[in-house]
Amino acid sequence: MGFDYDHEKFMKKAIKQAEKAASIGEVPIGCVIVRDGEIIARGYNRRKKDKNTLSHAEMTAIDKACKKTGDWRLEDCVLYVTLEPCQMCAGAIVQARIPLVVIGCRNEKAGCAGSILDLFNVDKFNHRVGKIEGVLEEECSNMLTDFFKGLRQRLKTEKENNED
Repeated sequence: MGFDYDHEKFMKKAIKQAEKAASIGEVPIGCVIVRDGEIIARGYNRRKKDKNTLSHAEMTAIDKACKKTGDWRLEDCVLYVTLEPCQMCAGAIVQARIPLVVIGCRNEKAGCAGSILDLFNVDKFNHRVGKIEGVLEEECSNMLTDFFKGLRQRLKTEKENNED
């Protein structure tokens, strides 16, 4: 594909975005979009904060990248994301003509880049998306596991406190 980037370096930047999401109580998912070896857009999950279904890390980053480039086509960009995109984000990636997505860890419950569906490679679409999976997978996966473990513990504590 011609994108000879340091994938771990840029995934670490996506992880920093995911940490921002976690710091505001959001599911820790982060994304960066790279063009010519430089980050042109960043995003992190903000659905609860914004009260908006569209506030996924990828959607935010794609919106910023389109504004930065002045075009809806992001044909010369690589998207790095800590968790495999859902159907909405995978569809937006296909629509934006992004040629390559680098994924930290799979999303077995909602992933649409191969786990449940593979919207990146639908024969009848006019664009296909390449992918590289498992970049800093353990770090990305552990961040999500720790977040949900903490959330379950907080909910359990709240429930116990309300029973008193």
